[in-house]
Amino acid sequence: MLGFSLCPRRRGQDRIEGIAMKVLRRFLSALLAAVCAVSAPVSAVAEAVEYLENEWNYVDQAMDVTQGIPDDAVGVLARIRESGVLRVATEPYYPPQEFLDESLSGQERFVGADMELARLIAERMGVELEIVPMDFSLVLSAVSDGECDLAISALSYTPGRAVTNTFSKGYYYSDDNSANGLLIRAGDLENIKSVSDLADKVIVAQSGSLHEALAAENVLFYHEFRRLKTIQEVYLAVANSWADAAVVNVAAAKTYIESHPQQKLTIVPGLTFEITKEMEGDRIAAKKGELQLICFVNGVLNETLESGIYYEWMETYQAYWDRLNQ
Repeated sequence: MLGFSLCPRRRGQDRIEGIAMKVLRRFLSALLAAVCAVSAPVSAVAEAVEYLENEWNYVDQAMDVTQGIPDDAVGVLARIRESGVLRVATEPYYPPQEFLDESLSGQERFVGADMELARLIAERMGVELEIVPMDFSLVLSAVSDGECDLAISALSYTPGRAVTNTFSKGYYYSDDNSANGLLIRAGDLENIKSVSDLADKVIVAQSGSLHEALAAENVLFYHEFRRLKTIQEVYLAVANSWADAAVVNVAAAKTYIESHPQQKLTIVPGLTFEITKEMEGDRIAAKKGELQLICFVNGVLNETLESGIYYEWMETYQAYWDRLNQ
C-alpha cells in the first residue's frame, strides 16, 4: 500500500522535472545561439584601419588595390565607386608628364606619363576616367572644392598646399626633377649669373606653382615679378623678351629648350633654388582629409615604383613629344 500510494506522486515529480529540464535546455540553446550570432561577426570583422598623415602632412601609407575599391570605402572614394567615374584635374601643358595630341579627340588627346598613371588608377578602381583640363592655378582648388577627385599634374608638395589638400607619396624623382633654376635667353648669360643680377629685370613664374614660391623666397630684388597662367606662357615670355628670367623646374625647361632650339633659351649654370627633401618628387593631391583615397592611390603608386613603369612612360612620352614637335 505504501509503495502504491507513493509511486504516482514520484512519476508526477519526474514528469515536472523532465519538462523543466527541457525548458532549461531550450533556453540555454537559444542563449548560446544568440551569443554566437553576436560574437561571430565581431570576430570576423577586421580591425578598423586608421589612416594618418605623417609629420609633413602628406600620406605615405598604402592599401592593397588588387580587389578594387574596398567595401568600407568612405568619402570621395565611396563617391567614385557609386558614380563609376574618377575625375582628374590637370594642366595639359607640361610634357612629358601631361600634354595634348591634337590629332586625337576626346579623352584620348590627353597624353603623357601622368595621364597613363591616371588611367592606371582608374583601372585599379574599376571605374571610368574623366580628365578635366584647366589652368595650373586652379588644379588644387578644383580638388579641394570637390569639382574633381584627384589632381595629377606634376605637383610638388609644399606645407602651404598641405593646408587645403592631402598629398600622396612621391612617385617620380630624378636629379633634374628636384632641381629648380633660372631660365634666360642664351644671349644674356654674361649679364645674368646670379639673383643679384635681377634687380632691374622682369622675372616670371607660373601662378600657383612651387616656382612662384621659390621666386618670392629667393629673388628679393627685381624690377617686376609677373605670375603667368601656364608654363608655356612662362617660356614664351622669356623667349619673346617680355620677361628677362623665369624660375622653373630644370628638367621640364630642358625638355622645352631641346624642342625649341630656335628660341635660344638656356638655364643659368650653377644657380639652383634649394628645396627640402620632403618637397622633392611629383605627387598626387586630393581634398584635405581624404586619407583613404590617397592610401588607395599610394597602393597604385607602389605598383609603379616597384615595376619602374612610370620611368618607362617618361621616356616613351618624351620621344612622343619630340615627334610632335619635329
